Amino acid sequence: MSHAARRDPAFLPRLFYTLAALVILWPLLVLAEFKPWVLLDPSSLKPTLRFLGDFFPPKLDAEFAWLIARETWRTVAMATAGLALAFVFAVPLALVSVRVLSISSLSGRMGTGPAVTRQMVRWLLMVLRSVPELIWALVFVRVVGLGPTAGVLAIALTYAGMLGKVYGDILESNDAQPTQALLRNGSGRLQAFFYALLPQNASELTSYTVYRWECAIRSSAVLGFVGAGGLGQQMDSSMKMFNGSEVATILIVFMLLVALADRLSTWLRKVLA
Repeated sequence: MSHAARRDPAFLPRLFYTLAALVILWPLLVLAEFKPWVLLDPSSLKPTLRFLGDFFPPKLDAEFAWLIARETWRTVAMATAGLALAFVFAVPLALVSVRVLSISSLSGRMGTGPAVTRQMVRWLLMVLRSVPELIWALVFVRVVGLGPTAGVLAIALTYAGMLGKVYGDILESNDAQPTQALLRNGSGRLQAFFYALLPQNASELTSYTVYRWECAIRSSAVLGFVGAGGLGQQMDSSMKMFNGSEVATILIVFMLLVALADRLSTWLRKVLA
């Protein structure tokens, strides 16, 4: 076998793209001031090891365990209530933003009024999802005070934008002919949605909704750091008191909670698919 025959024909393109990625990535790392070697500096390494050493053993007394169980339940409740409220807002917004449900578009070009309404709804969804739930939580903590209400509203607004955008994309990605056929034969938009559009996309919509619920649980834990209650707020208090054993217990509960949410979401996908 000749040397030319043994040569990988994709070697030069791979080398080019690798070097191009490094050329692009290096100034980005410099701009972000990414300096991982600082972690190995003695002035940083000693307090880090001392802080991690305080994690053992985790705090497991009955009083603290009951407190963590209550905050865990509050975290899950915050995530579920926030996602449910987001779902209530996202579904009608998604239906308005879907072109295939527009009767005026059956002739080929959507009417001016429906087109403007659809675009405004899409802009609204963009605004909602472009603001992180952490920012919304900071706003609502000042409006409604400390507690889970701020977390629920923060998750609801951000996730309404996410759900509405993705729901609309999913509904427009499949075959539009069954929906259009129903609309041409006098069916209403809701009838066309429930009898043509929804059956085609139910599995994908369910899968994404359950995935977002899992993400909402993680978000609700983070929102506690800004006063929205739940495990995040308890961890913030423990870290401010330099109580490593409590932090270790909360971290373990975090991991168990995420693992449980992942298992539950997998089971729900199988049941509802």
